[in-house]
Amino acid sequence: MSATPGNGGGAGGGMAIELAGETVLLLPEKALIWPRARMLVVADIHFGKAASFRALGVPVPRGTTSENLAGLDALLAAHDIGHILFLGDFLHAKAAHASATLQAMLAWRARHPALALTLVRGNHDRHAGDPSRLLRIDLVDEPHRIGPFAFCHHPDLPAEQVGDGYVLAGHVHPVYRLAGRRDALRLPCFVVGRQGAMLPSFGAFTGGHAVEPGPGDRFYLVADDQIFPISP
Repeated sequence: MSATPGNGGGAGGGMAIELAGETVLLLPEKALIWPRARMLVVADIHFGKAASFRALGVPVPRGTTSENLAGLDALLAAHDIGHILFLGDFLHAKAAHASATLQAMLAWRARHPALALTLVRGNHDRHAGDPSRLLRIDLVDEPHRIGPFAFCHHPDLPAEQVGDGYVLAGHVHPVYRLAGRRDALRLPCFVVGRQGAMLPSFGAFTGGHAVEPGPGDRFYLVADDQIFPISP
């Protein structure tokens, strides 16, 4: 399967491109929509990360769970979505099972009872344990095949495991470093290659890892409410 980068604009600052023969929309909210499947794809939301740091005595901001849920709500209100697929690292650590975090997620789930949810387990999910069954999330292992796509957490699974699926993955939290003579800026980005694409981390308080382009890779940078394609 291959990727055909495009320059088509999308609603709300998104950008439509073709992946594996399907039109998808890259969103400045650091998520992807597969319109034909009415699917929102989100990577590395890391619920409970701030709570995990606070449990270790590290003073970090509160409210990241509410911020993540509000971000999902905004996308559900703006787009026709019937299914959210999480590309791993839904929970950050065992501390993410804290009552306050769970109650916030349950209240969000109650507002969207008909919404299908799928989690492709990531490395943090294995350490944290599965989310509460009350959230009614379908739990699967990578690669999870739907249509031409292989939904994964890790972008580098062996080819014999992925088969001919075009990989959509997270894990890396990719950012691109824009450097000038006197300053530099790190921007979240989508990395689109011939055999797969990496999504930026959706979650608040998750950081990023600077990535270098591989052969044929194209980067789509997230800046404010826009997507900017570049050829590194």
